[in-house]
Amino acid sequence: MKHSFQTEINQLLDLMIHSLYSNKEIFLRELVSNASDALDKLNYLTLSDDKFKNIEFKPQIKITFNEDKKLLSIEDNGIGMNESELVENLGTIAKSGTKSFLNALSGDKKKDSMLIGQFGVGFYSSFMVAEKVIVTSKKALEDKAFSWISDGKGEYEIKECLKDHFGTKIDLYLKEDSKEFANKWRIESLIKKYSDHIAFPIILFYDEKQTKEDKSEEILHKEEQINKAKALWKIPKNELSEDDYNEFYQNLSHDNSKPLSYIHNKVEGSLEYITLFYIPSRAPFDLFRVDYKSGVKLYVKRVFITDDDKELLPQYLRFVRGIIDSEDLPLNVSREILQQNKILANIKSASTKKILGEIENLSKDEEKYKTFHNEFGKLLKEGLYSDYENKDKLLNLCRFTTTKGEFISLSTYKQRAKEQNIYYIIGSDLELLKNSPLLEKYLKDDIEVLLLNDEVDSFIMPSLGEFEGLKFKDISLEENKDEISKEIADEYKDFLDKTKGILEGKIKDIRLSTRLDKSPSCVISEGSNPMMEQLMRQMGQEIKEEAPIFEINPNHEIIKKLKDLNDEEKLKDLVFVLFDSAKLLEKGSINDANSFSQRINKLIMMSV
Repeated sequence: MKHSFQTEINQLLDLMIHSLYSNKEIFLRELVSNASDALDKLNYLTLSDDKFKNIEFKPQIKITFNEDKKLLSIEDNGIGMNESELVENLGTIAKSGTKSFLNALSGDKKKDSMLIGQFGVGFYSSFMVAEKVIVTSKKALEDKAFSWISDGKGEYEIKECLKDHFGTKIDLYLKEDSKEFANKWRIESLIKKYSDHIAFPIILFYDEKQTKEDKSEEILHKEEQINKAKALWKIPKNELSEDDYNEFYQNLSHDNSKPLSYIHNKVEGSLEYITLFYIPSRAPFDLFRVDYKSGVKLYVKRVFITDDDKELLPQYLRFVRGIIDSEDLPLNVSREILQQNKILANIKSASTKKILGEIENLSKDEEKYKTFHNEFGKLLKEGLYSDYENKDKLLNLCRFTTTKGEFISLSTYKQRAKEQNIYYIIGSDLELLKNSPLLEKYLKDDIEVLLLNDEVDSFIMPSLGEFEGLKFKDISLEENKDEISKEIADEYKDFLDKTKGILEGKIKDIRLSTRLDKSPSCVISEGSNPMMEQLMRQMGQEIKEEAPIFEINPNHEIIKKLKDLNDEEKLKDLVFVLFDSAKLLEKGSINDANSFSQRINKLIMMSV
């Protein structure tokens, strides 16, 4: 029966065939990785599910080739697929993986080809090298087998077929320019490069000519294991090289760049477990998606359990890739048990401390830490909101842009602090924050202010309390530090009343300010959350704008002249321009730009 591919898969196949071929060798890594996953799944079931316990199961991956026919085959004896699973797994993509992949492309063919495995679209890399692909599969404990056949040109066909044993075999009929992959040396070198630490044996079957004593030739059918097939995390650290760790990371994460760091830890005592964690050098594509995929795999006594448990580490460490292998958990542990398990809770707590300790080590190398912080700094701030136990460590790891520089730690801020407070201002745009009138008094007094423009800032900052004895203070909520004298208040009372009348309905209140230095006025949006407003607008929701407090600077020449202005119409225009200018400095936009423009034009006409 013939089927059509999803539209996105057609786009993907076209891209694979015509654009990403420059690094086409990665197809073998992807197919071997998929075979390993299938073996992991069946291995788990044979140990945890009574229905599968009597299956004769010796997990391995077989690779065969025929140079003359340009044929390469990869076969596993894993869980296998039935007809509906072939459609689901090879004809469609779940969780918008294809769309995300297409959106993430940079135009750099080599970099883009390295994204393939991260998006769950690795199987389709077959079509970079093959003009035809046949997938033959039989699901464990089922009687029927099926073949999936496609040339990658819009359609695929599924037929019932015969297959002696459960598992999946992929036959690649190689293109003329890819016949190099039906070669013993080429296959061996690629397995060594990408798949050496796959935990199951990869067996290469090949023919070898041998000259006999009578000088005639005979063909010997040989087989050879071409990978180490050891769980790398089980190997002692002193037996592993930097290259071993990096190669395993690339296989685990499908990320071709080197990790920034790794932590390999073995714990013995009341609990026995091994962890191997990697800190990537770049963020996974789904880092800020609700349906992000966990980067940590759970094993029990080297048996794969799950790679889909988001509770293995705190959510803010979701960028970490790695392995947890416990000796104490039962093999038939369920998802519900995992969520409430004390053993895992202890492993999670200890692992979090280890990872934060390694991030602290990274912070000693400023260039390396800048790379890390640019990619994952926002997540450390998320941790401040959710991980109270490690709040102090996380605060020390955070870096900030301030009025005195970039990439500033709170320890550095404390060393040069002039008061027992850490001052900050929150907004959606860093350039607007740098030019905010609210900073003027602090700049004049040489007081440093944190400039915060991450989405999470408005949620976490009010809950922080203090850092090493210094209290966090939002400067927009700070009262005017200096008292307004009664004489000045009386002098400006009528002007304030007039201005309030002009701006009726647009402001909550008006008051004289002592916080301003160079600016004639500013607006204070009490109780408003600029980040939340921005998020709600992005979601298409209407946001009712809160009327701000309008503060004016009685020491500014503009305000002094406005106070004495008797032309009511001109005063009205100038007050509106002043108010809208203050709003522009706060948010970068105003609601009625047309009226603002007309008033400016009118004032220009009056002055020329």
